[in-house]
Amino acid sequence: MPSSSSPGAPEPAPDTSSDSQQKPESLLTVVIAFAANLLVAIAKSIAALLSGSASMVAEAAHSWADTGNEVFLLVAERRGARKRDARHPLGYGRETYIWSMFAAFGLFTAGAIVSIYHGITELGDTGPAEDVTLNYVVLALSFCLEGTSFLQAYRQARGAATKRRVPILRHVLQSSNPTLRAVFAEDAAALVGLVIAFLGVFLHQVTGLAVFDAIGSIAVGLLLGVVAIVLIDRNRRFLLGESTSPELENAVLVELLARDQVESVSYLHLEFVGPSRVYLVAAVDLVGNDTEEHVAGRLRRIEQSLEDSRYVEEAVLTLSVPGAPVLRPTSDEIPEGVRDGTVEDVAAGGAGTLRA
Repeated sequence: MPSSSSPGAPEPAPDTSSDSQQKPESLLTVVIAFAANLLVAIAKSIAALLSGSASMVAEAAHSWADTGNEVFLLVAERRGARKRDARHPLGYGRETYIWSMFAAFGLFTAGAIVSIYHGITELGDTGPAEDVTLNYVVLALSFCLEGTSFLQAYRQARGAATKRRVPILRHVLQSSNPTLRAVFAEDAAALVGLVIAFLGVFLHQVTGLAVFDAIGSIAVGLLLGVVAIVLIDRNRRFLLGESTSPELENAVLVELLARDQVESVSYLHLEFVGPSRVYLVAAVDLVGNDTEEHVAGRLRRIEQSLEDSRYVEEAVLTLSVPGAPVLRPTSDEIPEGVRDGTVEDVAAGGAGTLRA
């Protein structure tokens, strides 16, 4: 949001440095995840074919699902970054959630269902474990590769969570960036899945009971199903129009009231229309008592200055109804994430707390 530290101060030019850094970082996170998952999927498939392990088959299905999902996420990053036009006045940001939704469905069908089904079919297998050395080698290699990908997603999430001063997991779940959330969740699930697969293979080896291997496959499938459902639900909420956090709403109210032309604000609505992009609607009372023609021009100039912000896709201002209760900030402090213009750093679902 453009800042006005004092009445009459000129609007500073929007600083897009953090935004330009944020997009390449998200893209890098997805590219690293794609490369890691592709290598892991190939290795797991070879191990599954040679050993016949149900847990390894589940892990191979998991990694191939993740690899395909990264393609959807790459498409999401590209298509969602397009500028708005006459046919899409609110931009293309919601395409990011659509393609991320496809990725989550892919994780559910190609990962969870296949793993559970294969585990169930292997429950009756009574054969002893064959040579599992290759399985252990592949699982160790996979853990290193998946860990590398997870560390990249973790670093990106930690930087934003630190600015918000919230736990990393909370930020990942609340963030308006679906690609970060998807990679973080998928890589975390992959690391847990590798531990489950190891236990399934190990218990099969030491006990001679193939049921442990089959249970490992089912457990991996259930884990993927839970992760997929969480991702689907978060994308669904943003597609329906996720509201922003109370801290962001308060910061925007502070910024509006800091403008020398704005006397008061009686209504404020912020809605995410893409990663770190919001649609802003406000009802304001302007200083003075200009004619309708001059008021319309003043409102439009304020709207344009708001849209200069790196994260306001469109701003719509109207005049407050005479006598309408005004909104008052709960705090004059603007979070660092808002000052930096990275709205995803303060994206927290649910209604705001601003009250008249």
